[in-house]
Amino acid sequence: MSRPLRVGVVGVGIMGADHAERLARRTARAELVAVADPDEVRAKELATRFDGVRSHGDALELIASDDVDAVVLASPGFVHEEQVIACLSAGKPVLCEKPLTMDSESSLRVVRAERETAERLGRSLVQVGFMRRFDREYARLRTVLTDGSLGRTLLLHNVHRNASVPNADFRSEMIVRDSLVHEVDVARFLFGEEVVAIQVLSPSSTSLAAEGVIDPQVALFTMAGGGIVTNEVFVNSQVGYEVRCEAVAERGSVVIGRPSSGAYSTSLSASGVGQWGGGVPADYRERFATAYDLEVQAWVDSAHAGTSAGPTAWDGYAATAVSTAGMASLASGERVTVDLADPTTLSHNASSTKEPS
Repeated sequence: MSRPLRVGVVGVGIMGADHAERLARRTARAELVAVADPDEVRAKELATRFDGVRSHGDALELIASDDVDAVVLASPGFVHEEQVIACLSAGKPVLCEKPLTMDSESSLRVVRAERETAERLGRSLVQVGFMRRFDREYARLRTVLTDGSLGRTLLLHNVHRNASVPNADFRSEMIVRDSLVHEVDVARFLFGEEVVAIQVLSPSSTSLAAEGVIDPQVALFTMAGGGIVTNEVFVNSQVGYEVRCEAVAERGSVVIGRPSSGAYSTSLSASGVGQWGGGVPADYRERFATAYDLEVQAWVDSAHAGTSAGPTAWDGYAATAVSTAGMASLASGERVTVDLADPTTLSHNASSTKEPS
């Protein structure tokens, strides 16, 4: 394809608007041509920021448009199944923000639909938006852990904190499904194997969480090879956006996401800005700005090449399966085994825990 990849963005919230800006201003060989959202006023407002971009109130109308070659889905997870399958039916590459869908069963249907499309077209069309795989620190950590110099990886410790959540409807289950899902993919990416069990613990909640919301949460993953992953997710930390990871191997450890060596602490400055001897990123768009750029560019390049890059539909399904088990554990407090389908029966390229090209 010599001309730019003509892309439509579905969903015009924070992430969708960010992707629209990225595609219009910073992505090579791509052209933003359309945006869609049920809130037609917001869709039109976003479209007017860019020359020649139109708006739709119907996502399926955008997906079916002849002048849209590929689609970015930044819509709510409960509509992803329908929209991803519409992209597959149209033979169009799709970058779907996490979660792939809201539960294991619907994610598995997407995997099966993509398998059928891949057999017909000879290529995969779905990339899932786990942008941390494209972050330079996570990519470097993956390289260190897989080059053999530190021996086997034994433990991971993940911290994932947000200053606050956008609305009072962000409930305990959403912390598992929409936030912890990133740690699930990180664990699979760094270990190169599946999560086989999860236990979600409920410490005392912050007084700043909405009534009835368990925040923070601590989750324990058991990996297929016996490794253990500890995860803290705290979505009302008040300070800023902190994401860190420490890997412990047989002959050493590696920490990413820290601003400096030595002891440090986080707090609010007199002006109300989070600090740790430097600024704490305000949100995920700041912390992972470069990773998002690299992710979308890799997706555009793969669409031009007729190949695939980054996390697959299987990766999205596997993360959703762990989150589904995690929500059961959140309710019971018990360790729950992850019910994962056999990938060899579902896709010719089923399990992708490789680092992105």
